[in-house]
Parts: sequence; structure tokens; C-alpha cells
Amino acid sequence: MENTKEKDIAQHYKEMVKKTNPSSNLLKDCIFAFLIGGLICDVGQFVMNLFLKFGVPKDDVGSYVSSIMVFLGAFFTGLGLYDNLGKFAGAGSIVPITGFANSIVSPAMEFKKEGYVFGVGAKMFVIAGPVLVFGISTSIIVGLLYYIFK
Repeated sequence: MENTKEKDIAQHYKEMVKKTNPSSNLLKDCIFAFLIGGLICDVGQFVMNLFLKFGVPKDDVGSYVSSIMVFLGAFFTGLGLYDNLGKFAGAGSIVPITGFANSIVSPAMEFKKEGYVFGVGAKMFVIAGPVLVFGISTSIIVGLLYYIFK
């Protein structure tokens, strides 16, 4: 008797999830992600070409462009525009470096009402923190393996 009731609840839950989940068109989503991600990269390329045109040394241009793209991602997140872009573009807005800025600024803005220390400071890296930890850890492990086996 108990198993039948649990199965009915599970079936009802599956039906509710199916009704509330938005359907997505995978091809359309991929195209939008590609186009928007490409446009973000085009902006970065434009900024890079602009710096090179004004005589900034090639070794320094990457740092300047990264800084500007992170600023733009944070700025547009603060205005509420980047989240709308993310709804439209999906992964196309997350993969470039501007997505990293968005992943830091969004939680900070959400928890601002809790104060600058326990809100903004504590929650700023909620999303980006694990990415940084695992990315840095993986790079260290790969570097050590490369050193050992080379």
C-alpha cells in the first residue's frame, strides 16, 4: 500500500515538472548562444584592435582588454541588462570573461541588503568561487603531472 502511494506521488510530481518546465528548442538555443557569444568576443577584439592602434604594447593589450571586458560585464549586470542577455543567449553570455564578471556581481547585488561585509563580501564568490577553486586546483595538478612525466 505504501509503495503505491509513493509511486502516485512520484508520478504526480513528474507531471507537475513537465507542465512547469519551459520547452526549449535546442537548435535555436545553440544558434543564439553562438551569435551572442561571438558578438561579445567581437567587442573584445574591437577593444584589442583599438589599443593596438593607439600603440599599447602587445604584451599589455591582453590585460587591458580583459579588464575592460570584466568591467563591462559587471557594469551591464549592475544595470540589469546582462541577466536579460543571459536569458536570451544562454551559454553564449556565460562562456566569455564577461560571464565571469556577471557571476561575481549578481550574488553581490542580491545580498547587498545584508550589508557590505556579510552580504556583498561574503556572497560575492558564491557562484564564481567553486569555479576558481577547481580551475586553479586542476591547473596545479596538470602542471605537476606535466613536470613529473616530462
